[in-house]
Amino acid sequence: MKTGRAVAYGAATIVNAIATGYGAALGVDLWTKATVQLTEKPGVIKGRIKSDPDESKALIKTAVSRVLRKFRLEKKYGAIVETDSNIPIARGMKSSSTAANAIVLATLAALGRKLPDLSIVNLGVDAAIDAKVTITGAFDDACASYFGGTVVTNNLQRKIMKRLQVKEKAIVLFHVPKSKVYTSNFEVEKVKRITPIVMAAHKEALHGHLWNAMTLNGVAYSVALGYDTSIVNEAVKKGALAAGLTGKGPAVAAVVPEGKIDSVKKAWQTYEGEILEARINLKKAHILR
Repeated sequence: MKTGRAVAYGAATIVNAIATGYGAALGVDLWTKATVQLTEKPGVIKGRIKSDPDESKALIKTAVSRVLRKFRLEKKYGAIVETDSNIPIARGMKSSSTAANAIVLATLAALGRKLPDLSIVNLGVDAAIDAKVTITGAFDDACASYFGGTVVTNNLQRKIMKRLQVKEKAIVLFHVPKSKVYTSNFEVEKVKRITPIVMAAHKEALHGHLWNAMTLNGVAYSVALGYDTSIVNEAVKKGALAAGLTGKGPAVAAVVPEGKIDSVKKAWQTYEGEILEARINLKKAHILR
């Protein structure tokens, strides 16, 4: 049977849409690759997450199912799926949005079918909702992952309000604790009280003030969710353009000028956890030939 392969890239939060339905995100060059092999066993979708085998395979199944249903082929094919990634799962680093994009693209490649870009993104968003790995659908994260660059979105209407390119020469550092935070355990009511602050951050992003938006959003969510903000403060103190909680956490992202990378890393090394370095990504997710 036919096999398709694809890659999608990661993202970091600028404005988290959970509180308001309005978001913004920045593409980074972390990645997830997916391989989808079609089978003649309709309804049977088997998955393997090479980089984290113990994690749930629900998103793999819902993403493939969404594509098969789109073309009314769910009674003709099943699939064997493998994903591999350098994005830590359940840390707020967009692992689900990135995986959904890669799996949808790989399934399309295996079928030999094509769809418009936003249709592909929306299939992945729907799959993430089906799998209960997202609260809002994470349309902002999915778009930053798929298109690269920076997107400012209305997640409620699944509309890209603005796309921006970063002018500064900077990289993105992530401080990644060992602990995981799953969407299924997230208490939405905790962040409702910061709605005015998050709306102000979104307005800043729309006006092109991305780093103000990222720090304002990141600190607000950290306080609302009970995270220590000292790691954010240290990054900004050491020269980061912006820093803040990414997604629902616990990871923190910082946008750092090239000349300040070592200073921020040194400050973060006093905190328990891993430090990952990524570049801002401008490439689209794509099928691998």
